[in-house]
Amino acid sequence: MENDIQFAPLKPELYSTYIEIGTKAYNQHYTHLWPNDETTTYIKNSFTKEVLLHEEEDEDTALYLIKLNSDYVGILKITLGKQLQDYSKADALYLDKIYILNEFSGKGIGSKTLKFVEKIATDHSKKAIFLESMQKGLALPFYLSHSFSIVANTQVPFNNVIEEEKPMYLLRKDI
Repeated sequence: MENDIQFAPLKPELYSTYIEIGTKAYNQHYTHLWPNDETTTYIKNSFTKEVLLHEEEDEDTALYLIKLNSDYVGILKITLGKQLQDYSKADALYLDKIYILNEFSGKGIGSKTLKFVEKIATDHSKKAIFLESMQKGLALPFYLSHSFSIVANTQVPFNNVIEEEKPMYLLRKDI
């Protein structure tokens, strides 16, 4: 099945699909972070046409739709250069978002996505990939099993997230 996974660079005609898939996947996995499961703050900061237009203007941002066979099943956002810890913008790639629809979890899509991101990092001569993961939940063990290491404590940057759900880790994988 892995051979059927494709990464389609986002084009304006697919903004509505990206917004729909991103919103649905986020809500499937992260409503518990928000009082009354109200994710509007995050959605307005991540999945609107205005946000996508702004991100498309940033040459350090790469947006993809993840496709399995003929179905769009997730989204990917990468920041190609970001200064983190002792790594310069030229040396570090930041994996901002991998959101996969719940019904497609466990099919190797996340692993294939990480391999795709590693290839991009290698092609851009990066020394490390960084990402943030919730301290609770299934994502952290997944990233740790793919050779990422915890390098710092962080938290969700929105004030209205439930306080005990805010803790995150910054993870790094050396390339």
